[in-house]
Amino acid sequence: MEEGVGTPPQALFDAMDAHVGERAAKGVFLDGGGLYGTEDAVNFVVRQGDVTRVDGPYAEAKEVVGGWAIMQYDTLEEAIADQEEFAKLHAKYWPEVTVISTLRQISTGPEAPGD
Repeated sequence: MEEGVGTPPQALFDAMDAHVGERAAKGVFLDGGGLYGTEDAVNFVVRQGDVTRVDGPYAEAKEVVGGWAIMQYDTLEEAIADQEEFAKLHAKYWPEVTVISTLRQISTGPEAPGD
């Protein structure tokens, strides 16, 4: 989402509480949380073997990760459907904000996704 768009409306918090609560009860939601903005962020950049610390705020940052969740599904199709439902909650309760909701698999080794 864009940096500095403000606090989401209470209706979205309420909808997310219900959404996450249902998934936690089913054993799908394993962990998650929100993230603060980049004003206090610290990055370490590794470039050609050198490590450099870069503190926020970052003038070039236009979009930031606002939160994360670790979920476990039986199928990729279930994960995709649930991700769409999550995105629709944001469209319904906070339509004035652009949010990109990304679904990624957690790697447990060097194999390719789906192996």
